[in-house]
Amino acid sequence: MNQPEPETVEIKTGEDIVSARKKVRTGMIELGFTLIDQTKMVTAASELARNTIDYGKGGTMRIEHLVNGERIGIRLIFLDHGPGIPDIQQALKDGFTTGSGLGLGLGGSKRLVNEFNIRSEPGKGTQITVTRWR
Repeated sequence: MNQPEPETVEIKTGEDIVSARKKVRTGMIELGFTLIDQTKMVTAASELARNTIDYGKGGTMRIEHLVNGERIGIRLIFLDHGPGIPDIQQALKDGFTTGSGLGLGLGGSKRLVNEFNIRSEPGKGTQITVTRWR
């Protein structure tokens, strides 16, 4: 299977979220993911892209196709230079929000993917990496 170069997508507007969703779905189709897996990853991407705008004041999403022998996956890396998350454990709890949402974005996204990693430092921004394996 041909492994394309990673692609970085700017996430600054609502239109960028739509574009990111389309790129994630297209990549997953190319890698042979089921419709259910596509829907889960696109939903996680949408939530994390929205957080990148709302809380990180914009940033990027990097898409990586992972092909290692029989193992096929897709990885998304969201990066912003916003205020950061002071308490990651609290931010992952359902119902916790510093905005006007339901507080389901981070925890919900974590449940939709196979691997979830978050690094954040107050004043320096946040990086969230999610991976889904076929």
